[in-house]
Parts: sequence; C-alpha cells; structure tokens
Amino acid sequence: MARPAATAADPLAIEPPAVPLLNRVAAELVGTAALVAVVVGSGIQATELSQDVGLQLLANSLGTVFGLGVLILLLGPVSGAHFNPVVTLAEWWTGRKDPKGLGPREVAAYIPAQIAGAIGGAMLADAMFGEALVKWSTHDRSAGHLLLGEVVATAGLVLLIFGLAKTDQLRFAPVAVASYIGAAYWFTSSTSFANPAVSIGRTFTDTFAGIAPGSLPGFIGMQLIGGIVGLALVALIFNHRRRTET
Repeated sequence: MARPAATAADPLAIEPPAVPLLNRVAAELVGTAALVAVVVGSGIQATELSQDVGLQLLANSLGTVFGLGVLILLLGPVSGAHFNPVVTLAEWWTGRKDPKGLGPREVAAYIPAQIAGAIGGAMLADAMFGEALVKWSTHDRSAGHLLLGEVVATAGLVLLIFGLAKTDQLRFAPVAVASYIGAAYWFTSSTSFANPAVSIGRTFTDTFAGIAPGSLPGFIGMQLIGGIVGLALVALIFNHRRRTET
C-alpha cells in the first residue's frame, strides 16, 4: 500500500522513513514471502480437498483475502506493505519531488526483496505440502484476454491504493485492498495476479496457482501498463484535491 501519513490519532500511520531501511526491506521480503505462501498453499490445499474448480478458486481467493489483510495490517506501519514492485514504482513516481518520498535507494532495495520473498514463499508452500521445491509451472496464461485482465486488475489496485492516500483513508487499506483482490479473483479473467514479484514466484510451482515461465513476460508487461493506467486514473479523478489544497 502507499505510504501513510503519521498522526497521533492513527497508531498504524507511522511514516516508513522513520524506520531503518533494513527493517523496511525485511518487512517487504517477509511480507511478500508470506503472501505467496498463502496464495500457493491455499491453492494446493484447495485442489487436495475438492475436484470442483469453482470451489478451488473460492478457497484460494478466501485464503488470499484473509492473509493479505493481516499482512498489510501487521507490516504496513513498517514498510508501507507494498509487496509489489508496481506499487513501489508508483509510490516513487508520485513522491519523486517530495524529500520524504520513496527514493531510488529504497526502490532498489524493495524490489529485489519482494522478488526474493516471492520465490521463497512459493518454495515454502511447496515444501509444506510435500511438492518439489522447484518445479516450473506448466500452466499457460498467455491468451490475450488474460493479459487484458492483468491490465484491469493492476490499474484497479493502483487506483484504490493511491485513491485512499489522496482521500486520507489509508487506515482502511487492510480491508479495502484485501477485499479488492478477493473480488478481482472473480471479475478478472486472469484471477488478478496484479503483481510482478508474485507472478515470478508463481512460476516456481507447478500447482493450482502457478504460471508458466513463458507467460511471465506478458503478465509483467501488462501489470506495468496497468500501473501507468492506474496512476492516470488517480490524476484524473483526484487532482481536484491538489487544486483545493493549493
């Protein structure tokens, strides 16, 4: 999620710059690892418990909703709980003129941590369920309609996070972001990866939540485009607040 503003009334809104970079990077690594472990692990569990694809997706989405909400609530005050290179890049871009904004040094530390965490989380989930630690996914997701779904999913996520920031409602991020991802599992054709790091991690597991390495470049490209579209929508919808403040 985007960087919160600190207020005495909101104990969760602790500005990440007050936290040492090492702690913030650790939070991003652990948080992304836990998120991918939830996504992959709940997918494996779902396929073991039911042969109904609809029930499998329901179980997978519910696990992700609850896990993501808890992780944002826990780690948001430390690092901002990005767990997503698109969110990190979007925050850097929107705050590039702010001395307190996310700088290139943080971006260069956050993104590798997110990717490493995602890979580790996929391997951890496989280990917990007795799967091979690394087995490249064979789940092809290269169809054009799936790529469009990733643009929509990522644009909506960025619009939500930065819209909450613009309207001073980031305290609702744990519920709002988790709810959006849960909904996007169902209303997007791609089941809403919306995250390059998570997409990379999911290539390492040939299970329900996996994505074939050959599908990865298209997904990441569409997620980056979705991030740009999301920021454009934020500017279009919320730029009146800047004029009002000025």
